[in-house]
Amino acid sequence: MALAVASALLLTGCTEDSLAEQYREGSGKNYIAGDGSIAEFSADDRGEPVAFSGETAQGDVFDSADSAGDVTVVNFWYAGCAPCRVEAPLLEEARASFDGEGVTFVGVNVRDQAANAASFEERYGVSYPSILDVESGDVQLAFAGRVPPAAVPTTLVLDKEGRVAARILGQLQDASILETIVDGLLAEGA
Repeated sequence: MALAVASALLLTGCTEDSLAEQYREGSGKNYIAGDGSIAEFSADDRGEPVAFSGETAQGDVFDSADSAGDVTVVNFWYAGCAPCRVEAPLLEEARASFDGEGVTFVGVNVRDQAANAASFEERYGVSYPSILDVESGDVQLAFAGRVPPAAVPTTLVLDKEGRVAARILGQLQDASILETIVDGLLAEGA
């Protein structure tokens, strides 16, 4: 009987994400995140387009030039980040809502090697690519000017010209927040 109970508890632990659950309950485990604040920038105050590229967890290359003309959502994350785990399904929900509408999603993994990043993507159903930026930091440097991704997670939204139009500093609280920002950018110049 004791063996059956212990086995059940062990299996239960394998199917849950204890780190994400602890974060949801308010135990940050000494993790310091952004406050969820949102900054939006008017078209006149967006600065220059940001060009970036890098190898993805699947070994492909993502280049921002390939999404020229799209609204681009760039999410900075890593696998051990509890709020990244919580927001992953929300980002995927937002991505799915814009399927075929000229919106590109890309992650930027700031700490993990390819195997860990790919495992996270599979576990949380993330279907968009993630650039591995742990060794070079090139993508983070590309955004280091006016709107640095000062916390992980951070989500930046680029307008159709590739300029930073919005920044969500910390965990995305609801997919509708991102959807509203993207809708506004899709409507620009329409």
